[in-house]
Amino acid sequence: MLRRTALLAAVAATAVLPNAFAKPTMRGAVAIDGSSTVYPITEAVAEEFYNEQPRVRVSVGFSGTGGGFKKFAAGETHISDASRPIKSKERSALDSAGIDFIELPVAYDGLCIVVNPKNTWVDSLSVDDLKKIFLDGSTVDSWDDVRAGWPNKPLDIYAPGTDSGTFDYFKEVVAGKTGSIRGDMQVSEDDNILVRGVSGTEGAIGFFGYAYYVENKGKLRAVPIDGGKGPVTPSSRTVENGSYAPFSRPLFIYVTAEAAEEPQVEAFVDFYLDNAAELAAEVGYVGLPRSVSKSVRRVWDTRETGTRFLTSGGEKIHKPLTDLYK
Repeated sequence: MLRRTALLAAVAATAVLPNAFAKPTMRGAVAIDGSSTVYPITEAVAEEFYNEQPRVRVSVGFSGTGGGFKKFAAGETHISDASRPIKSKERSALDSAGIDFIELPVAYDGLCIVVNPKNTWVDSLSVDDLKKIFLDGSTVDSWDDVRAGWPNKPLDIYAPGTDSGTFDYFKEVVAGKTGSIRGDMQVSEDDNILVRGVSGTEGAIGFFGYAYYVENKGKLRAVPIDGGKGPVTPSSRTVENGSYAPFSRPLFIYVTAEAAEEPQVEAFVDFYLDNAAELAAEVGYVGLPRSVSKSVRRVWDTRETGTRFLTSGGEKIHKPLTDLYK
C-alpha cells in the first residue's frame, strides 16, 4: 500500500511539474487609467489575469478619458482606457513627450439616455429634443418646455464630467464641432453618482455608458432614441449592428510602444485581447465582430503605432470601426 501511494505521488509530481515550468510566474506592474466607461472591462480583465499571474500588480484607475491621456503623456501609465478615439491635441502631446502608442479597440458601447422610472411621459427623444435640453443657452427647465403636452415638472440634468470620453462623445453628437453644452448640470466622473441622482429625482434625465444602465436597470429607464429612422432602444443587438444611432461607439485601450516590450504588459494585453469579447459581455458591453477582432490582433502583434481615426494633419476620420479595422 505504501509503495502504491508513493508511486501515485511520484506520477502526480511529474504531471504537475511540466505545467509549472511551462508558465513561469511573472513579476512587475501594469499601470492603467482613463475612461470610467472602459473601467469595468479592464477591471474584469485584471481580476482574471491575476489568476494567471498573481505576482503582476495591475492597477486600474478611472480619471476619465481626457484625464487618462494626460497621465499617459506624462509617462505615469502603461495603458490608457478611452471611450473615444484619441484627439489631435492628445496625439500632439504624446508626440512632444516622445511617446509612441498602439491603438486597440476592445468592445462596443451604447451611450444611454436615462430617466427616472416614474417618468411615464417620455416615450422617446429625438436628437432635436436633446439639443433643446442640453445645448448651451437653453432655457428649458421643465418637461413641458421640451414637448407640448408633457407635464410641467422640473427637469434636473445629470452628466459625466468634462474630462469624460462619454461627455465628449455626447457633445460631438448633440452640439457638433462648434457648439457647447449647458453648464448648469450636475456633473460627476463617477457614474454611480449619476445613477443615484437620476433614480432619486422624478424629473431627472442623464446619460452614461450602456453597461451602467444594464447594471442599474431596476433604478432607471432607458429612453429610445430617434436618430432619424424611428425610435430605437439600446440593447446589445442594436449597439453592435449600429441601428442605435447616433449613440453607438467603440471603446479602446492605448498602449505605449515602450511598455509593450515589457513582458508583464505584453502578457496582460495578450490576455485582454483573448478575453475581451467574453468579459465585455459579462459586464454589459458588446464584443467586437470577429473580423474586427482579428484586425486588432494584427495591429497588436505587429506593434502598429498611431491612430486610424486621425489624418496625418490631425483631422478626424469619420468611418465605422468595421471600415477602419478590416
